[in-house]
Amino acid sequence: MTMHTRTHKQVDLTHTTEKMIGDRLRKYESLFKLTPEHMRRLVKAFTEALDLGLAKPKQVVPMEPTFVFGWPSRQEQGDFLTLDLGGTNLRVCLVTLQGEGKFEITQSKYQLKEEQKQEDGQKLFDFCAECLKKFVDAHLTDENGGLRLKPGENLPFGFTFSYPCSQERIDHGELIRWTKGFQNPHTEGQDVAAMFRKSLERFNLPIELTALVNDTTGTLIASHYANPKSKIAVVLGTGCNAAYMEHVKNIPKIKHLGIDDNTQMASNCEWGAFDSFEHEHLPRTKYDVIVDETSSKPGEQAFEKLISGLYLGEILRLILCELIDEDVLFLGQDTSQLEIPYALDTALLSLMENDQTDALLTVIGIFAHFFALETAIEERQFFRALAHLIVVRAARLGACGIAAIVSRMDYLEEGCLVGVEGSLYNKYPGFVETVHEGLQDIFGEQGRRVLIPLNIITHHAEDGSGLGSAIIAAMTRIRLDAGLYPNL
Repeated sequence: MTMHTRTHKQVDLTHTTEKMIGDRLRKYESLFKLTPEHMRRLVKAFTEALDLGLAKPKQVVPMEPTFVFGWPSRQEQGDFLTLDLGGTNLRVCLVTLQGEGKFEITQSKYQLKEEQKQEDGQKLFDFCAECLKKFVDAHLTDENGGLRLKPGENLPFGFTFSYPCSQERIDHGELIRWTKGFQNPHTEGQDVAAMFRKSLERFNLPIELTALVNDTTGTLIASHYANPKSKIAVVLGTGCNAAYMEHVKNIPKIKHLGIDDNTQMASNCEWGAFDSFEHEHLPRTKYDVIVDETSSKPGEQAFEKLISGLYLGEILRLILCELIDEDVLFLGQDTSQLEIPYALDTALLSLMENDQTDALLTVIGIFAHFFALETAIEERQFFRALAHLIVVRAARLGACGIAAIVSRMDYLEEGCLVGVEGSLYNKYPGFVETVHEGLQDIFGEQGRRVLIPLNIITHHAEDGSGLGSAIIAAMTRIRLDAGLYPNL
C-alpha cells in the first residue's frame, strides 16, 4: 500500500464540522446495521452450512470430527502435559487431574516471534518441542536433576493446535490451512501431529502425543467439566470458532467408521469459513472486501474477517484512510503512520469505547501517541461511534453463529450455557450484552419469552487449551485402555 503525507497550503489545522460528521456517521450506520430479519436469514443459512458439513467432507464449513467421544466423567485423574500453539505465545501446562472435578495447573509462557510464523513448519514445531524441554527440565526434575518419572514412563500430552485440521483419529491432524497470520511453508496438507512427534524425538522428551485438540473443543470439554449445563463452546478473540457435542447418527460422513449411532462426538465447526468463496450471505462492505483481498488468504475465512479481533481495527483504519483521501480528516497533518496496514489494533478500539471522559482524553492520547495526529472533540466522538458500529456488527454476527447451533440442537426451550473464550468477549466493553441482545432479536417473541429467564446464557469459559486439552488426553487414555475404537 502506498503511504503518503497530506499537504495543504493552510497552516492551521482544519477539523470537520459537526454536521459533516453527522452525515458520514449516518452513512456508516446504514452500512454496518444488521437487522433482526437479516440475522434470522443468516441463522438459516448458517444452519444449512452446518448440516452440509456434517453430511459431506471438504465443505466450506467443514464440521470436523474430533474423535472426542462424549462428556468427561469429572473423575479423570493423573498428570498431563499440554502445549497451546497460539497467536503470540506458546503456553505449556502441567495439569494434575484429581477427580471430583478438581485439578491443579502449573504453566509457563514462551514468546513466539513474528518471523517464526513464517519459517519452515518443522522449525516451528522444533521450537515448540524446545519450549517443552525447558518446561520439563524446570518442573519435572528432582533434586538430583533426574526426571520425576518411572523408568520407561511417558507423560500423556495434549497438543492444542487451533487451526483447521482434518482428523482421521484423535492423535492425527492434517492442516487444511493456516489462519491468524501464520504462513509456515511445508505444513498445509501435512499431518502436524507426525511433524510434532519428529520434533519430540529430536529433543528426546518422555512424552506421548495422545490427543491433537482444537482450542474450541478443549473449551467445550473444560466448560462442561466445570458445569455440566455447558453444551456449546465459542471462541471470539483473534480468531473465531465454535464446537458442540453431536450424535454420531447425525454425522453421515463418518458412517463408514462403524461408530455406534448413539455415541456422542464433539464437532469442531471451524465456522470462521462460513460463506467463504461465494459470499452469498454475509453483509460485507467494501472495507471488508479490501481486508479480504489484501489478506494472506483471499476469499477464505469470510466470517472470521468480519468478526474476529484480528480484523476489526483494520476495518476502522480503512474507513479513516478513505476519509483522509476525501479531504475530510486530518487536513494539513502527516497521516503516514495511520496509513500502515493493521496499524490500528482492535485493542485501541476497546480503549476508545471505554473512554468515559468528557473530552475523550484516551482517544486524544491514542491518536497523538500512535499516529502523531491532533483531533477535535467532534472527530473523537465520531471515531468512537465508528468503533462501536463495527464491533456491534461483530457481536451480532457471533450471536447468529450461536443461534444456529442452539436451533440445530433444539436447546432454546431446555436452555444451555455457552462457554465463550477470547479477548473480544472477555475484554471489549459491552460485547457480552450485545451478543445477548442479538440472541433476543434472532429468536423474536419466542426468544423474549424464553431468554428473559436466561435459559441461553453465555459465560466466560474455562481454560480450553490447558485444562480442556488435559481432560481430553485423559478421556482418550481411558478409552484406548478399554479397547474402545482403538484405531480412532
